[in-house]
Amino acid sequence: SRCASPAATAVARGPWSFRRAGWTIPWMPRRPLPIQRSWSPGADPDGPAVSRMLPDHLILASASPRRLDLLRQVGLDPEVRSPDVDETRLHDEDVASMVERLACAKRDAVAGEGEWVVAADTVVVVDGEVLGKPGTPEKATAMLRLLSGRSHQVLTGVAVAGPLGRASTTVCTEVAWRELSDEEVASYVATGEPLDKAGGYGLQGGGADFVVELVGGRDNVIGLPVTTVLELLATVGPTDDGWRRLPGG
Repeated sequence: SRCASPAATAVARGPWSFRRAGWTIPWMPRRPLPIQRSWSPGADPDGPAVSRMLPDHLILASASPRRLDLLRQVGLDPEVRSPDVDETRLHDEDVASMVERLACAKRDAVAGEGEWVVAADTVVVVDGEVLGKPGTPEKATAMLRLLSGRSHQVLTGVAVAGPLGRASTTVCTEVAWRELSDEEVASYVATGEPLDKAGGYGLQGGGADFVVELVGGRDNVIGLPVTTVLELLATVGPTDDGWRRLPGG
């Protein structure tokens, strides 16, 4: 199934295009987003300049260097705590529910009372089949051949905690690939890059060459929809405690 999304305007970005409106499955925040808070994530460097306010101390419940890098791009340098969570899919569980549940489990595994925490879980879905991290060259090859010349969805469950509570949601991005030759697949697998990435490719690396269209957030495909993270964090903390304004904000 395709991502459900509101209409949006396409914006050129390198070898692909994407739409700036977030492909986000609806969620209900614990309280309205304070209008005085806004951010300028690294995902849209050409967007209008806005003020940026971020937590003083944030915990990332993930050992992913890609998620850490995305948070650092918006001025955060989180403490990393790697959660130990059973990621087995439940019987008859839909994919969106699964990634959100796992993100919540990762958050809850490391969150202390009142701490600011971000957790995420990302999978690639094609024709209803969930593609996680291949782990071996053989599985990576099979995944790349499956994705070749087709569209697929990247779903990320995002969960946060803060002084006022916890919140979560799911974000979806639609990605279309060109046809790949057997030589291209073999060459990419030989780099080792696909082995530890959901769906067997990295948009921030060699996998970018395969993409012809991207509808939704680029950061989501890399592993963490930063704008959504910041919006959720704003719903679980007070307006005047635990946040700092970055220079120029």
